[in-house]
Amino acid sequence: MSTSFEVHLTRNAEKDLLRLRDLTERAVREILELKQNPLKGHPLKGSLRGVRALEFSLEGVAYRAAYMIREAEQVCLVFIVSPHEGFYEKAERRAKTLLRKQKMLK
Repeated sequence: MSTSFEVHLTRNAEKDLLRLRDLTERAVREILELKQNPLKGHPLKGSLRGVRALEFSLEGVAYRAAYMIREAEQVCLVFIVSPHEGFYEKAERRAKTLLRKQKMLK
């Protein structure tokens, strides 16, 4: 993937970033690296198949950002940014909601 991708955030992901307060800017920088390297995050399995997780650390705390790559539109859609603890359960709920909305729009 040599072309630059866009990074889009769902409304929930925007809220997640705002909750980080002083760390928001640093988290955004980490996430924006997906523009040049959308495969930077690792692929998830099971009910989160098709989703990737970008790992980064802010002030010693492990965070994850879950996103889907929309190849045709050249977009990385980030739908959750959260500390590692409880991340996968929240990501699963949000992914289900996101996929349900996408099906309704088709």
